[in-house]
Amino acid sequence: MDNQADQTTLDTFAALSQATRLDAFRLLVRHEPEGLPAGEIARRLEVPNNTLSAHLSVLSRAGLVTQRRESRSVIYRANLAHMLSTVQFLVRDCCDASPEVCHPLLASLAPACCPTDEE
Repeated sequence: MDNQADQTTLDTFAALSQATRLDAFRLLVRHEPEGLPAGEIARRLEVPNNTLSAHLSVLSRAGLVTQRRESRSVIYRANLAHMLSTVQFLVRDCCDASPEVCHPLLASLAPACCPTDEE
């Protein structure tokens, strides 16, 4: 196994294993690609700014969010590429290249992520 990939995945899940961090990440995913200012995230999640700052730092260290300064605000965005690589790692690792396991799993991802109006 790839120890670096294993550690990255563990760090990702550790960062998301806390309710406020998971809520912040989910909120940022819904606001891609524009992102949200830190103060707006705190307001929407009803979390004090300093508490949110600590949570965003954990998410950032895990590679789940990126930030950019825009005037006096810090805008946070979900790192969708990191989320994708985590899902790909899990599918590759768990399926162990077994088509009979991978194909049904992969086929179930698209409808779960992107439901159509017919569903």
